Amino acid sequence: MLSKIFIKNYILIDELELDLSKGLNIITGETGAGKSILINAIDIAFGGKSANKDVIKTGAEKALIEITIKNKKQNLETLFEEYGIENFGEEIVLSREITQTSNRARVNGSIVNQEFMKTFREMFLDIHSQHQTYSFLQPKYHIELLDSYIQSSDDKNSSGKHFVLKEYKNNFAQYKNMIAKLNELQAAANKTEDQIEFLKFQADEIENAGVNDIQEDEKLNNELAVLENVEKLKELTGSSYWSISGDDSSIIDALLQIKQNISKASNMDNSLEEIESELIGTVDSLKGISSFLRDYSSSLGNDEERINTIQERLFLLDKLKRKYGGTLENVIKEGERLRKELDGIEFSTQNIEELQEKIKKQGLILKEQAQELSEERKKYSKILSSLIIEKLEKLELPKTKFEINIEPVELNQNGSDKVEFLISTNISEELKPLSKVASGGEISRVMLAIKTIFAQNDNIDTVIFDEIDTGISGKASQSVADEVKELAKYMQIIMITHQAIIASKSDRHIYVKKTQKDSTNISISVLEGENKLNAIAELASGEINDESVKFAKMLINT
Repeated sequence: MLSKIFIKNYILIDELELDLSKGLNIITGETGAGKSILINAIDIAFGGKSANKDVIKTGAEKALIEITIKNKKQNLETLFEEYGIENFGEEIVLSREITQTSNRARVNGSIVNQEFMKTFREMFLDIHSQHQTYSFLQPKYHIELLDSYIQSSDDKNSSGKHFVLKEYKNNFAQYKNMIAKLNELQAAANKTEDQIEFLKFQADEIENAGVNDIQEDEKLNNELAVLENVEKLKELTGSSYWSISGDDSSIIDALLQIKQNISKASNMDNSLEEIESELIGTVDSLKGISSFLRDYSSSLGNDEERINTIQERLFLLDKLKRKYGGTLENVIKEGERLRKELDGIEFSTQNIEELQEKIKKQGLILKEQAQELSEERKKYSKILSSLIIEKLEKLELPKTKFEINIEPVELNQNGSDKVEFLISTNISEELKPLSKVASGGEISRVMLAIKTIFAQNDNIDTVIFDEIDTGISGKASQSVADEVKELAKYMQIIMITHQAIIASKSDRHIYVKKTQKDSTNISISVLEGENKLNAIAELASGEINDESVKFAKMLINT
C-alpha cells in the first residue's frame, strides 16, 4: 500500500507531505480545489501518464514526486535483481523527478525505465477514472477484461487447467512471421530470369572486386601521393638528415659541443645539472629522428608499375562507389544485400512448399488453441456475469440483466472471439451494448462492480477511484459507500468523492484546499474529529449548521 506521498513544485503545489492509511482514504474539497492533481501526481510517479516541463510549478527548476510503499504481498527479489535495484525489504521508495529537459523515475534510488515501471505498476496500483470508464464502454476492451478475469482466476485454480492465451499469442506472432516470410519468398520466386541475371551480375561484380576494407580507397590515395612525389620526398628527408647529423656542422655536433660546455659548467654550479640532462635527452631524440629520416629516404624509389596498379584499383573502386552508394562501406553492404536476395531466391524455389506446410500446421495449432480459449471464455463469461449482476443488485440496480456476448470471428491476436458486454437496467428492455444503454450513474456502478470483482481476485494492494460516484445519489450512494467500505477490508482504497455518505465511511479523510494570495497554491490536510464532521456536513447540505452536523454524525455512526 501507499504509506506516504511527498510532492514539491508540482503544478499548484509548493510542497506537501501526506500520510495515507490502510483501508479507505477519502479525498474531498471544493470543485476546482485540485483533488485530481494529487491523483495525477501518483499516476505520473507510477509511469501511467507522461510528464513534461509543463507540470513544474511556475518559477521552479524541477518538480519532485516521491511515494513510499509498504509491500507485504509481492515478491520483488527477482525483479529487483534483474534491474540492479537494492532491496530494502517491505519499504520501497518510488520517485519521479521532472526537469525542464527530462524526467527520471527511480526505485530505491536506482533509475528505472518505462518497461520496469509498467511491471511495477501492475503489481501495486490500479487507478480507475472517468476516462477509464469511457474506455471500458468500448467493446475492444471487453475481451481484455474477460481474459484478465480468467487469468486471475486461473492463477488461483489448483485443478491444473491452464488458460492458454499467452501461448496462443506467441504462436500467432510466429504464424504472422511465417506468412510474411512466405510472401517474401514468393515475391522472390516470381522474379524474371533477366532480373535474376542482373542481380547475379551486380553481386558478382562486387564480390569479384574483393572489397572488404571500408578505408581501402583512402589508404591507396595516400600511397599514390607518396609514389608520385618520390623525388621531392627524398630531397626533403635526405637534406633534413644531413642537417641533423650528416656532416661536421650538423645540429647534433653543435648540441654535443653545447652539452660538453654545460657539463663543465655544472661541475661549478650543480643547478645546471638538469639542463645537462635535458640536452642529453634532446641529442638522443635527434639521433632517433636522424636514423628514421635516413632509412625513409633510402627506402624511396620510383615504382611506375605500383602507381599503375593503384590507379587501376582506384578507378575500379570509384566505379563501384558511383554504382552502389558513394562509399566503400555502402558497396560492401549492397554486396551483402544482393547476395542475401539471391540466396533467398534460391531458397524460395526449394522451400516454399516446406514453409507452406509449416504454416498449415501452425494454423491448426492456433485453431485448436482458439477453440480452447473460446470454451474458457464462454465458461467464465457466465461466472463473471453472475458476479457482476450480484454486485449490481447490492448497488441498487436490482432489475439489471448483464450478459457477456461472445461471437466467432477470424483468427486474430486474441483468438477467434468477439466479446461485448450487454446490459439492460430496466426489466422491460432487451439486452443492448453497454455504451448505448446505461446512464452515467449506472455506468459508474457497473464499473465499480467490475473493479471490485477484479480487485478481490488479484494481488494489487491499492485501488484509486477518481470521482466514479458521479451521477448517483440517495440509496445508490449508500450502496456504493457500503461496497467501497467492504472492498477496503481487503486493500487500500483512495477515492475522490463529492458524496457525504461515501466520505463518512473513511478511515482517513483528506481535505484539499486551494488558496490564492500572491500566487495560487494547493494545500492538503487530514481531517479528524470536529473538522471531519464539519466537512461531511458541508458535503451533505452545502453549509455547516446544526441540522447538517446532526446528519453527518448519523452518517459516521451508521
